Amino acid sequence: MKTLGLRNLEASGLLPRWRQSAGHGIVHLGLGAFHRAHQAPATQDALQAQPGDWLITAVSLRSTALAHGLGAQDGLYTLVERDDDQSRTRLLAAIGSTLAERSQPGATLLRIAAAETRIVSLTVTEKAYGFAPVGGVDPENPEIRADLARPDRPVGVIGLLVAGLAARRAAGLAPFTVLCCDNLSENGLRLRTAVMDFADRIDPALAGWIGDSVAFPSTMVDRITPIPGPALAAEVARLTGLLDACAVETEAFSQWVIEDCFPQGRPAWEAAPGVIFVRDAAPFEKMKLGMLNGSHSLIAWAGQVAGIDSVGAAMTRPEVVRLLRGHMARVAAGLGPLAGIDTAAYADSLLRRFANRAIHHRTAQIAMDGTQKLGPRVFEPAVAALAGGRDLASFAWIAAAWMRHCLGVADDGAAYDLNDPRRGEIAAATARARAAAPAEDHTALATALERQLSALPGLVPAELAASADWRNRLRDALAGMLAEGMDESLRKAALRFG
Repeated sequence: MKTLGLRNLEASGLLPRWRQSAGHGIVHLGLGAFHRAHQAPATQDALQAQPGDWLITAVSLRSTALAHGLGAQDGLYTLVERDDDQSRTRLLAAIGSTLAERSQPGATLLRIAAAETRIVSLTVTEKAYGFAPVGGVDPENPEIRADLARPDRPVGVIGLLVAGLAARRAAGLAPFTVLCCDNLSENGLRLRTAVMDFADRIDPALAGWIGDSVAFPSTMVDRITPIPGPALAAEVARLTGLLDACAVETEAFSQWVIEDCFPQGRPAWEAAPGVIFVRDAAPFEKMKLGMLNGSHSLIAWAGQVAGIDSVGAAMTRPEVVRLLRGHMARVAAGLGPLAGIDTAAYADSLLRRFANRAIHHRTAQIAMDGTQKLGPRVFEPAVAALAGGRDLASFAWIAAAWMRHCLGVADDGAAYDLNDPRRGEIAAATARARAAAPAEDHTALATALERQLSALPGLVPAELAASADWRNRLRDALAGMLAEGMDESLRKAALRFG
């Protein structure tokens, strides 16, 4: 059986004609499954509709195995799109080259600074940016601190962007557009603020040039994409007759809302299904973060405690479906009008997508990095509900599920890894709570856990911290989870506010 690669496809007729002649116009930071299932296919559709110099240089900033493996396949890989009834394979060729920053230090900066690069896009997750809780960058973040000390040899995301822009400015070249595709509220604006803050700390004139010259359009991205499992490669080999070590699987649905601000041009992404260009992506971001991502987090945190290993398994439980529907309605009540969007229909579509039996989206994958996800997914819509005098019940219940999840042990006694960039702080906080309250006094322990975890710096918005209604609802939900177990808590929550 042949290995996927240009040499083995040249005579097959499967390779798109534009692949051999297109230049590299995009550098993408974050070579993970989501990029290969979302932005890369959309770019392929764009190149198919309107060929141009928009091949992607995909960069892995942490590991080297994927970049080297995909590089050995000339950037080619198989995308498997699944729904309940069928799976469809697709050859992806939009990634023209790969880089592994750890084994090729400096290569990413050279590529970003190159004149042909017109867009630098990112899917690195929130924790990789080094954001400060109140905006800008956190100077105590290890990568931010290192890059501020040696801005000419950056190792972090913000440092790379600033160094690349500085090199373009010094060479008299137009800047690239910075396109954040991570699940953050107003992601373009937030990244712009951080980049300018970092630049101002090393060169105020550079910060001014960035503010005047660089575009940071915001986006909303949506495609459920699990981490590829070991069985995928064997399935792809059976379906395609080719060995592919870098295949990725995803759902059939895809959506990408993009603010249309690309001074140096862009691919014809509107040719891809689910891509729309708007003047302001923020309302769409809020809808997706609250209704989809917030619901995913509810399933993940509660699911790990209850021993539910996947979203699909959770959706076989009527109480989970009822609870999700009620929560989505509470999020939707805080959204303004969205042109062309019926939030009730959107909620129905999310429930159908969550129940897709062909996608095994593990709760452990979604549960990770909770301290980074709580803000945009739970706290921000909760603050909106509080300001509007609306019910906080489901938001407080999700926050309680996260706190219960922080104990690191399921109801059946099985321990699990708490995968969070602040795991040390969380462990110290839960230890203090346990020391302050006897385990058998669930109300006292819930109160202690709420107090200790809510005190993590920069975590809980001031509006919620000052709300007795919020704290009381959270403590009551958490006490119930501790006393009766997550299964019973899910059942009661569905009856009360589902």
